[in-house]
Amino acid sequence: MNTANLQLEGLYLVIAAMHETMIRKGMVTREEVDDAMRAAEQTAMNDNRSIENLRPAERDALAFPARLLRMANATVADDGALSFSALARRVGSVKMPYDDLR
Repeated sequence: MNTANLQLEGLYLVIAAMHETMIRKGMVTREEVDDAMRAAEQTAMNDNRSIENLRPAERDALAFPARLLRMANATVADDGALSFSALARRVGSVKMPYDDLR
């Protein structure tokens, strides 16, 4: 596997852990984190190049970080964290088709 991919996986887990810490400390709510990640995904997907120039797999790659962090926010494990692979599987299982591909 590409080292950069592993670094990104680690970064996503760090961000998810920071979100959880901020929620536990009362700095933000789970809903606020979800809203922020939803807005980030929409910003990425509403960029015209996303629709016009990117294949569906590339669109998924662009949206993946926000989707994974939303999933991490919605799925709190007993120990406070899920593995990257578990989160990624969940993201893939709930992904909807793009409007322009239906």
